[in-house]
Amino acid sequence: MKTVNLLKALGIALCLATVSSAYAQSSDATDSGTTASTTSRTKTVKKADRKLGLDVRKALSKTQGFDVSNVYVRARGGAVTLTGTVPDAAQIPQAEDAAKSVAGVKSVSNKLTVATPNGGGG
Repeated sequence: MKTVNLLKALGIALCLATVSSAYAQSSDATDSGTTASTTSRTKTVKKADRKLGLDVRKALSKTQGFDVSNVYVRARGGAVTLTGTVPDAAQIPQAEDAAKSVAGVKSVSNKLTVATPNGGGG
């Protein structure tokens, strides 16, 4: 009699384990479909941001007398951040104007600074 009750209990436990495992798999399948579309959208956004950043960098390089070699451009959803150094203070507003002129740029955060000459001080 004890053996029969033990087998029943094991059978019930096995059924519960199987059902909970099947439920976990079906909810994972639903989530992965959502994740796939989110990943696809994220890749599209990153691609657009990368293109915008390159477009801004190209506009900076075409700006007459502007040294783009130490300037870094980051774009996120139309918001562009300029960081790095320029050799002349007049180039800081020049960079911001060039960035704002690029199609798709919604705002510009200009964090450029003037480069200090190497070997200065004692």
